Amino acid sequence: MQFTSAIVEQAVEALSGFPGIGKRSALRMVMYLLQRPEPEVVHLAHSILKLKTELKLCKVCGNVSDHDLCNVCSNPSRNAGIICVVEDFSDQMSIESTSQFNGVYHILGGLISPMDGIGPEELNIASLLERIEKHAPNEVIMAFSATVEGDTTMYYLARKLRDKAVKVSCISRGISVGGEIGYADELTLGKSIANRTEYKV
Repeated sequence: MQFTSAIVEQAVEALSGFPGIGKRSALRMVMYLLQRPEPEVVHLAHSILKLKTELKLCKVCGNVSDHDLCNVCSNPSRNAGIICVVEDFSDQMSIESTSQFNGVYHILGGLISPMDGIGPEELNIASLLERIEKHAPNEVIMAFSATVEGDTTMYYLARKLRDKAVKVSCISRGISVGGEIGYADELTLGKSIANRTEYKV
């Protein structure tokens, strides 16, 4: 791809770094931005910058938040006795959209994947175990995608929680094997939460 402008080339290179965005798609995005009013583009740039400079992680669950506590952890009407453990905040958002869950969450920040060099130490697992030890919830729901990484993480956590006085469950397999939670429709995901089963190792 030949560019007549180094600035355009730099923008294309930056945008093509996004997952699923090739250079042709990035070029279309650049052309679109060039046609938009300057205040709109400046607002977009500021919004992206704020993701790195102002966004916080909830001190309790690890969810993204504008404050030290996310709107779930700071909500007194939520059932703190049930913790739903998810891979990332997009899965949390998917579950929230079902309106089937009134407990709280814990965001791991990924899944155990030895092939990618991601072990338990790289995830938000130690804080989960500490949270369970400190607050003694009634139930921990593991809501992971039905993948090898999801099953590996589920097995690891179940073993860690085996001697704790807490019920450990997982969402039912309404989610197809190999499927990701973020792509499941709200009805299927809602039923998976409602029909969760106890997980034993």
